[in-house]
Amino acid sequence: MTDNVGGFEDPSADVLAAAAGAFGLLASSVRLHLMWALSQGESDVTHLADRVGGALPAVSQHLAKLKLAGLVRSRREGRRQVYYIDDPDVVTLVRVMIGQLTARSHQVSAPVRLLHGTSG
Repeated sequence: MTDNVGGFEDPSADVLAAAAGAFGLLASSVRLHLMWALSQGESDVTHLADRVGGALPAVSQHLAKLKLAGLVRSRREGRRQVYYIDDPDVVTLVRVMIGQLTARSHQVSAPVRLLHGTSG
């Protein structure tokens, strides 16, 4: 039985399981950092490893998992493997999530700094 609240049908169990798996992959801060970097443009694994501060083999494994889940794709350019996100909705999701949390962290920390600044 599926509910139709607000004009939206509940997703199937398969869709929910796939979404939970994708969100589970993004629960890793390294993989989320990789997604953030790739949301800004394509990159090879060496540059991504430098950017996220990870060892090349570990970053390659993270990228392989993201690729298996269909969140990133890759293509070969000579000897380099270049990774990218080709789904604009995934790019939007990552940017909105990180942007909102960044904005909230600034809102929360601003009053704290002000409080500490006036208590002396």
